[in-house]
Amino acid sequence: MSEKMEWKKDLKNLYLPPANPVTVDVPPMNFLMLDGHGDPNQSAHYQAVIEGLFSLAYTIKFAIKKAEGSDYAVYPAEGLWWVEDMHDFSTEHKENWDWTMMIAQPQQVTAEWVESSRKLALKKKGLAVLEQIRFEAFTEGCSAQLMHTGPYSAEGPNIARLHAYIAALGGRTDGLKHHEIYLGDVRKTAPDKLKTVIRQPYRK
Repeated sequence: MSEKMEWKKDLKNLYLPPANPVTVDVPPMNFLMLDGHGDPNQSAHYQAVIEGLFSLAYTIKFAIKKAEGSDYAVYPAEGLWWVEDMHDFSTEHKENWDWTMMIAQPQQVTAEWVESSRKLALKKKGLAVLEQIRFEAFTEGCSAQLMHTGPYSAEGPNIARLHAYIAALGGRTDGLKHHEIYLGDVRKTAPDKLKTVIRQPYRK
């Protein structure tokens, strides 16, 4: 059996940044994705989306392991967040947010694996949201990011630091979505221990 792929080891530059802003060139990657709108803390749809994404991601992982003998760690949940005019984007008004939740997939995951696993997951879980999940390539390229430790509600100052860092580099973020990667399980981790990658793509 081949060595288990671990995103924490193989993609440290993308998923484990330091607490201070750094630049990173994010390569094209494939994701399971699903969209929504509004405050995730008040949305039953958001919770269903997270459950559906992880259900499908784990079904794919175990199907590949059974068929090919290769194994990998399931990637963390990620979110793209935006409003119609990003100048109005605010962590204080989450009810206005549009969002895409997603989970990255390793290279061996193909559209065929996604579809066959979707059928298996539907039989086992019966989650209607599984039918809406898409498999899609996503490219960010030039970005800045940092590690936020603490509750999601306290991200504001770190988001401001990140944007100031980008401005100092002469970068522009117009029209580009705010990106977060959730490394902690909110159900099991104290709010002050949660780790979140805050990423912002920018144009030079």
